[in-house]
Amino acid sequence: IADQGLELRANSRISDKYGDKVHVNATSYNRMMLLTGEVPTAEIKADVEKIAAGVPDVKSIANELAIAGPSSFGVRSNDSYITSKVKARFIDAGKFSANVVKVVTEAGVVFLLGIVTQGEADAAVEIARTTGGVKKVVRVFEIVSEAEIKRLDQPVGKPTPIDGQPA
Repeated sequence: IADQGLELRANSRISDKYGDKVHVNATSYNRMMLLTGEVPTAEIKADVEKIAAGVPDVKSIANELAIAGPSSFGVRSNDSYITSKVKARFIDAGKFSANVVKVVTEAGVVFLLGIVTQGEADAAVEIARTTGGVKKVVRVFEIVSEAEIKRLDQPVGKPTPIDGQPA
């Protein structure tokens, strides 16, 4: 929910300033903001990053904006289709919980976000890389240990063990 709020604020601020002059998608996962889409100049690309970084609680920015004209409806539809195929293949493969990886596709480039182990990251990249229509895969992961994943997966309110001691 916090990430959705960050996305809404960033997208709104960018739209308020640039409107139809840009096609920008701000996607957040664990307060890491990914910027994808197209902007007309390097100056606007830098300014959009500055706008997104100014949203409270954003901890980092991955600026993957292309300097180009806005993509067509056909390109965006194809990107949605690629995203759906990648997500479906995650589920079919069963190598990790598909909801731990967020998939964003822009002009055939697949961006993968999430808090994952190295093994989960490698599996997600391999699945995405071998999906039809994918031109390139970009990792925007936060890699953590198996122990950290187990700690993060603890139900709220349940104490976690400290230094190998029972909870």
